[in-house]
Amino acid sequence: MMRTTTATTRTRADDAVELLDRADASDVERGTRGRGEDGWTTREGDDDDDDDEARKERSAKSRTFVASNGVQCAMLRPRALRESRRAVQAWAELGVIMFLFWFCDRSGAVREAKKSYDRDLLFAVFALLGTYGWKTTLKESKTHAPLHREQTEEMKGWMQVLFLLYHYFDAGEMYNLIRVFIAAYVWMTGFGNFSFYYVKKDFSAVRFAQMMWRLNFFVFVTCAVMKNDYMLYYICPMHTLFTLLVYGALAIARDKNSEPKWIYGKFIACFAIVAAVWEIPGAFKRIFTPFTFLFRYVNPAKPDVHPLHEWQFRSGLDRYVWIYGMACAYFHPKYELTMKWIDERSTTRERMMYQGGVVALASGALYWWWVTFFTLDKVEYNKYHPYTSWIPITAFFVLRNSTKKLRENHIELFCICGKVTLETYIAQFHIWLSTSQMPNAQPKMLMSLVPGYPLLNLMVCSYIYIGISHRIFDVTNVLKSACIPSKADNATLANNAIFGGIVVATALGLGTFTSLMFTGKT
Repeated sequence: MMRTTTATTRTRADDAVELLDRADASDVERGTRGRGEDGWTTREGDDDDDDDEARKERSAKSRTFVASNGVQCAMLRPRALRESRRAVQAWAELGVIMFLFWFCDRSGAVREAKKSYDRDLLFAVFALLGTYGWKTTLKESKTHAPLHREQTEEMKGWMQVLFLLYHYFDAGEMYNLIRVFIAAYVWMTGFGNFSFYYVKKDFSAVRFAQMMWRLNFFVFVTCAVMKNDYMLYYICPMHTLFTLLVYGALAIARDKNSEPKWIYGKFIACFAIVAAVWEIPGAFKRIFTPFTFLFRYVNPAKPDVHPLHEWQFRSGLDRYVWIYGMACAYFHPKYELTMKWIDERSTTRERMMYQGGVVALASGALYWWWVTFFTLDKVEYNKYHPYTSWIPITAFFVLRNSTKKLRENHIELFCICGKVTLETYIAQFHIWLSTSQMPNAQPKMLMSLVPGYPLLNLMVCSYIYIGISHRIFDVTNVLKSACIPSKADNATLANNAIFGGIVVATALGLGTFTSLMFTGKT
């Protein structure tokens, strides 16, 4: 089956690459043009006139430059610093951000406040934000196809706002709803990654490295600086696992991906593997025990829990929905053609009849799920969530795309929020909430910059928090562009990885020494 490349096939990682390509146009120009007699790189167009030997020589020199340039920057060589200005600035800014994390959440210099749930205030904040976004940032989308990029970014944005408010206000009654939101994120992991790999067929080491960088670089740095386990930020390992599974499903026998029977077979194989790992008693722990060092987590408030319990619980809740996301991506062209067929009905009455049927069917399914499962207490609901989370997700995107008018507009404000979901998720632990100076602790307190004025404190802390989250997004993408260039070869990736490891180890050593000097703790 041939698939058309639409905006829906673009993932958030692709958007980040394109953002950097535009923002760093001048740097890219310098990197792809000849630099005189030094011969590090040449114009891309000249490659057609050169023989293989000259091309290999240039590649070797380029790798030597990449490896040595970082060393020269560390030696404060002016020329190297000028050429790597954006990357050096990004590393420095990352260091400042990590210091802010430590200062706000570990130094004890910033006050804390108790969380207080106020349902009216929570929904008032969300309603005001949504109304403002609708009134001022409602824009026409680039395409009218269902589930296009702006729409999925918008969906991620408003879900993330409610997710963060749930944490800030400790809104326990929203637990089941938040579980659905997280399932929707995992569904998007299956949907977006399948769309990309199925259409682009790019399984290169560079693409894989960029994908892993996007998901894990910042969280690894944060874990190292804050002395936290990877699993404290469970969204990151969970999305990494399911992204790897999507990648593996399509990379294996990739030349057969154009045949429907092979795709169906891969869906069945994925389902069978997941069922075996999570449904057979003891299988999960036997498989992941060798990786305990990576997936372990023990909450200081509950020290007697098995180290892999959190990983099994979190990953198990959404173990099937990523497969459903892949299936939705595969059948998306048919869904798009169906909606287009409805839009093109000759009379308004006929079109509204079909649209009304779609809305009635989706609303009925959503209502049945609501009264049957959603109203259960969280312990009971968790038992059914892995098998039913696809129902509200499907109902929502069917309703959201039921008419052309709904598909052709989006709220840009929520799209902006949706682009930094990873950054806001990680940063909330340390510069919006507080873990009370305790490694691996859950953020049960609030950061308090304006004691005694909770609303003013919410506004001030949120302003700082959102601003820093956007800077994290920009910084990590600049560093990704510098460390994993889109046209890098395997040798360049290896050189950069080795040098990066040395830099990180040195930085961690200095950070530990500084913490010991100022606080007496490592």
